[in-house]
Amino acid sequence: MMRWVLGLLMLVTVSACASNRDLGDAPVPLGDFRLEHNIVIAENAQRGPLSRPASEEQLTAAVKDAMAERFGRYSGTSRYHFGISVEGYVLAQPGIPLVLAPKSALILNVTVWDDAAGGKLNNEPEQITVLETFGTAPIIGTGYTMTAEEQLKELSQNAAKAVERFLVKQRNEQGWFAPDSAAPDASEAQPSSLETEAAAAG
Repeated sequence: MMRWVLGLLMLVTVSACASNRDLGDAPVPLGDFRLEHNIVIAENAQRGPLSRPASEEQLTAAVKDAMAERFGRYSGTSRYHFGISVEGYVLAQPGIPLVLAPKSALILNVTVWDDAAGGKLNNEPEQITVLETFGTAPIIGTGYTMTAEEQLKELSQNAAKAVERFLVKQRNEQGWFAPDSAAPDASEAQPSSLETEAAAAG
């Protein structure tokens, strides 16, 4: 199923805007939020058809850096943690212009933990699927214009932006990240437990 999904993503032609242009602006309001642990694993990541290779270390580092870049700007008093598993990816190779210019893609499962409550905010992982930012090479695709490392960095930044949109939606609809002065103090969730959860989500 994952390979079938990734194959379809290679043919998508819907445009997207660059996701890192707003990093110099004030962060989107998220309430009382601060990212504490930012755990990313990629041990079960599936490489899509016709994709350039990426190591587990490259995948985890790129996603982790992008999450830190976007969510490290928040300085609330309530601590939250991310448990993220990379499920699959396509780093496009050069294709045939106008006919089959492969598109890069990244699929993540994301779980958000509330440190004070000592549990997950979303019982089921949120699956995030992002494509490359179109516009830099709208016809020929980034397989011609970017290295694999550049593609992965862009996809990870797009994924971080998509996670931000998810958090904003959950804050508006479910009341996430509201300050709770009555909440009991709790010790920080241990990174090892988050890694276990991220692995289970994959």
